[in-house]
Amino acid sequence: MNRFFQTLLLSLMLSLPAFAGQPVDINSADAATLAESLDGVGPAKAAAIIEHRQSNGPFQSADQLAAVKGIGLATVEKNRQYIQLGKAKAGK
Repeated sequence: MNRFFQTLLLSLMLSLPAFAGQPVDINSADAATLAESLDGVGPAKAAAIIEHRQSNGPFQSADQLAAVKGIGLATVEKNRQYIQLGKAKAGK
């Protein structure tokens, strides 16, 4: 029985997103990368981030993510340490 639980635990761990908790540039990442890298962001929210970025230009701060429909400050705070703004200053 112990072997069963070890196998179950291992399979659950392997089913977690491969990139969760990895730094991500919110100004250049594609939707799949955003969804995999940011906790609480799935495909629909990732698509909304890209749409917002295309309509409004690059994000200047992580807090601006809260302006995206479906993303709140709680989601930004959960992911703040992983959010990068690689191309935000290039447009200045």
